[in-house]
Parts: sequence; C-alpha cells; structure tokens
Amino acid sequence: MDDQTRIELEAAAFRRLRKHLMTDRVDVQNIDLMNLAGFCRNCLSRWYQEAAAERGLEIDQAEAREIFYGMPYDSWKARNQSPASPEKQAEFEKAFRDNVGPADKV
Repeated sequence: MDDQTRIELEAAAFRRLRKHLMTDRVDVQNIDLMNLAGFCRNCLSRWYQEAAAERGLEIDQAEAREIFYGMPYDSWKARNQSPASPEKQAEFEKAFRDNVGPADKV
C-alpha cells in the first residue's frame, strides 16, 4: 500500500470514529471513555491541535474542540453531558494522570 492510500484510509477511519462518538453514541460520557480507555473526545481534539502545531498551524484549545465537536464545547456539554458521581470523578483523576499527565500540563 502506498503512503497516500494509507493516509487516506487512516483519515477515513478517524472520521468514522468521530462520527461514532459525536452522532451514534452521544450517550457515552467522556468520563467513561477516559476511565475505561484512557482517552476521550477532548483527547481527540487535543491530538488534532497537536497535529496542527506539528505542521506550524496554531489552533487553540477552544477552536480544536469546536472543530472536533462541531459546536462550542460548552454547547456540547449542555446537550450531552450528565453529572458524574464522586466515584467516577476519582477514577477520572487517576485515569487522566496515568494517560494524559498532570492537569497543569494540559
């Protein structure tokens, strides 16, 4: 397989993952994704932002999230995010540290 085809297939798979998370399974909470898989929608938007930076494109966090979520992040949260239990929040803090790092580095 040539590099261009591989890149196109990887991009298609990413777009399908995004659609799955943003359209098909809006019921899946970010905190559950992070606690179970070590990443969430915010991580995906941050990876998008980091990929842009590697190519010399400056995109801030809010812009990257709006690109990924298809709307401002606060709008997404108001529509789709439910409150998390204290237990889930504690799990999240550990998962975040283990997978992303200290909160002050993000």
